[in-house]
Amino acid sequence: MPTTDLPDWLPRWCADQLGSTPDGVLLRVHQVSTVLGLRLRDGTDVVVKARPDDGRAASCVAAQARMSERGFPCARPLTPATRVGSLAVHAEEFRPDGEILHGTSPEIAVRCARLFAWLMAELADVTVPPPLPNPPWVRWDHTDGGVWPATDGPTHDQPGGRADGALRASDVDAAERARRRLLAADLPSVLGHADFEAQNLRWVGRQVRTVHDWDSLAWQPEAALVGAASGAFASDGPPVLAPIESSEAFLAAYQDARGRPFGSQEQEVAWAAGLWMAAYNLQEGLGGVASRDAFRVQAAERLRRAGA
Repeated sequence: MPTTDLPDWLPRWCADQLGSTPDGVLLRVHQVSTVLGLRLRDGTDVVVKARPDDGRAASCVAAQARMSERGFPCARPLTPATRVGSLAVHAEEFRPDGEILHGTSPEIAVRCARLFAWLMAELADVTVPPPLPNPPWVRWDHTDGGVWPATDGPTHDQPGGRADGALRASDVDAAERARRRLLAADLPSVLGHADFEAQNLRWVGRQVRTVHDWDSLAWQPEAALVGAASGAFASDGPPVLAPIESSEAFLAAYQDARGRPFGSQEQEVAWAAGLWMAAYNLQEGLGGVASRDAFRVQAAERLRRAGA
């Protein structure tokens, strides 16, 4: 791909931060962030990420750097987060290899849960300022009024905006009940990955190669982050809600890998978080008919397990 359409600021930024300028474009993705895979004139392949600077990027990139140093499979940041106008920009290693693990089965849920347990255990030893505000799809603790946080346009890993009429009154009621359960919890917040989806994971055989999207770190209770992941782990495009038995397998495998069973409050919070995030995605116009139908089939049982 040619470099003629790159942002005007990018060549100078690459020269200043990386010591070389772009010579080719390997990939270009624009969703919440703009992600550019670049080949520099010195032959190095890098990824440059730019997103609106909401104050989160410095902590996210610093945590990603610590995880790379600890040997966790993620791209090593090559720069800290820097300010370019209204954007937060950083560069990291280009890691294009590996495959997406497709499927919603309990067996795949267990594999993903063990990886998430490793990720959370490593993050427990990483100290950075909390990356606030949280990503909106796990921002049930907002103070904007109503069920949903205030957002401007696309807020997740798929393009699209709010879809008026996408949710019925009963769907919104389910989301409200899940949110009340989450807000009633008395659990400490921790650093965790809030977009643990198949599309952000790359595998080589049964070994994980790379966990992507460290921009989506969050500061929420562990059980809530695990619950969100247990519902979303199978998403490899538009968000999907995993079957209840697969979320159940995910939660059980996570607790086993961490060596600590959740208490009753944590169990309820986990189920509430998975449901609220699924509802958020639907009201954003994401997921389509299959996700909407899965939400409606599962909502009552997930609410029962959430004590909501």
